Amino acid sequence: MKTAICYLSVHHGNTLQLLQAMAQAESIDLIDLRTRQTVDLTGYDRVGFASGIYGFAMHQAVLDFARQYLPAGKPVFFVYTYGLTKGTGASELKKLAAERGCPVLGEFGCRGYDTFGPFRLVGGLSKGHPDQQDLEQGQAFIRRLAET
Repeated sequence: MKTAICYLSVHHGNTLQLLQAMAQAESIDLIDLRTRQTVDLTGYDRVGFASGIYGFAMHQAVLDFARQYLPAGKPVFFVYTYGLTKGTGASELKKLAAERGCPVLGEFGCRGYDTFGPFRLVGGLSKGHPDQQDLEQGQAFIRRLAET
């Protein structure tokens, strides 16, 4: 099955590191939203959306991209990294998926190094994450999706 993950990985590359590990486990096309201006997702069997958690939700640019390019009925999944808490995680993307009739296959989140705002003063949160265990759990998640 052909899989794409549309992602934004900004501060420390936590999300990209996780996605690269997933791509080692399964064949995935990684689509960096900072470099791709337009994309056709109709040729994919399933589409993932990924980013860090910013202000308790996934990056707004990922949601905007999904609003523009997610085809109706396309199976989707979500991946994110977070410093302390996932907040509402992918809830806005889940709402969009429901509006478009897209089945949600699942979501995966893990901790990621975070130095946003006041956390910089204490050296950041979740140092060393994503770690090897996080990466292996991400690979297990993507393998499970491949089985569905």
